[in-house]
Amino acid sequence: MFNVVLFRPEIPPNTGNVIRLCANTGARLHLVHPLGFAWDDARVRRAGLDYHEYASVRVYSDWAAFLAQQGGSPHSPCPLPSAAAVHVHPTPLGEGRGGGTVDAMGDSTSDATAPHGVSPAAPRMYALTTRGQRAVHDVAFLPGDWLVFGSETSGLPADVRAQFDAQHLLRLPMRQGQRSLNLSNAVAVVVYE
Repeated sequence: MFNVVLFRPEIPPNTGNVIRLCANTGARLHLVHPLGFAWDDARVRRAGLDYHEYASVRVYSDWAAFLAQQGGSPHSPCPLPSAAAVHVHPTPLGEGRGGGTVDAMGDSTSDATAPHGVSPAAPRMYALTTRGQRAVHDVAFLPGDWLVFGSETSGLPADVRAQFDAQHLLRLPMRQGQRSLNLSNAVAVVVYE
C-alpha cells in the first residue's frame, strides 16, 4: 500500500481521520513536525476512534529528518526509516507517550509490527499541491508510492515543492477559483485512486 506523508498537519481531526483511513487501507502514515497539536490530543483520538492501534504511524522531527531516511531527496530510494530519526507509535495515542512535541522525538522506539523492506524504486514520491500542473488521475500509482500532503492552512512551502520535479507535483481537480480541499478528504481521494 501507499506511504502517506502529512507535512506539518495543523488540525487534529484531519490527522485522526487520516489515521483511520490508513488503518482501513493498510497505508503507512508519516507525520512531519512541527504538528499543530499535541500527539495525544483528545481530538486526534476521537477522530481516529480506535483505529490508531491498527495504523502504522511514524513521526519525524522535521522535513530534513524525514528526507535523511529517504536518501536525502524526494526522488531517492525510500528505505524504511530507522528508529534514530523517528518515533513510532504502536500503542494507542496518549498511552505512555509524551505530548508529541519535537522534544519527545529523542525517545526512539522500534515497532515490531512495522513492515520491513519498504523501498520503492526512485522516483516514486509525489507532492500533492494546488500548484501542481499534472492531474493526480494521470499517474499510475504503485504499491509503496509516497504521497506528500501539506498543512491545511498553507499547503507545502515553496522550498519543499522545489525538491520535486513538475512530473511529481500533482493536483486534484477543483472548480476555478477554489482554494483547496479538506486535507483528510484529499488524502482519501488519492489513496483510493
